Amino acid sequence: MLRRVSRSLTGRRRTAEADRQLGYVLAFVAGAINAGGFLAVQQYTSHMTGIVSSMADSIALGEPATLLTGFGAVLSFLTGATCCAILINFSRRRRMHSEYALPLLLEACLLLVFGLVGAQVGLKGTWAVTLLILVLSFLMGLQNAVITKLSNAVIRTTHVTGIITDMGIQLGRLVYWNAPSRSGEPKVQADLARLRTLTTLLISFFLGGVSGAFGFQYFGYSATIPLAVLLIVLAALPTWDDLAVLLRRNRNEPE
Repeated sequence: MLRRVSRSLTGRRRTAEADRQLGYVLAFVAGAINAGGFLAVQQYTSHMTGIVSSMADSIALGEPATLLTGFGAVLSFLTGATCCAILINFSRRRRMHSEYALPLLLEACLLLVFGLVGAQVGLKGTWAVTLLILVLSFLMGLQNAVITKLSNAVIRTTHVTGIITDMGIQLGRLVYWNAPSRSGEPKVQADLARLRTLTTLLISFFLGGVSGAFGFQYFGYSATIPLAVLLIVLAALPTWDDLAVLLRRNRNEPE
């Protein structure tokens, strides 16, 4: 059962249902990281719109430290997305099973580092908090790029602005009264399956946020470790499949 789920959710062969299910899991993880991370560093690291706005405010208020931190967060988010694209394209050109698993495995490793050493680093001053912000921003960029790539930008998981906007569009279509049309225009109809997906993504993000906030409140930085383990479990089998292929290839090569 676990093998089938792992290969289905993070393997190279994709289905629309697998994309949605992985999106729900990653939305939960993103909500937990974002809410728990706020308690750790006093900043939401998936909300690039807010960070860029705070950079603009810092210029007007004469706060260069806030400006530099915001710039670093944006650059880290961008670097995370770039790193994800490199990993996916590298794997795709070699037809590897871990095309989408590798970025998630990297995210899991960074979450483990954050959870294991974050408490010690976070107590060492402003520079340490800034470093943690950069790590979390990188994670958010990496994760958002994974689900964007595999779903062709249909699913997003690290922020809910787009999700709620798309929900509003579908609700507008749902309640629209289709009066008789003389021009032969088709009826306005809501995509109920799309609306269900968006609603589930929103709920998953919220539940993840609640879990992350309570987790950090009671367990501190180590609350990220279960999230890392979850990602490792999801990404392990496709990665192992590629390692098995590599080992067989090396074994069969003549010395």
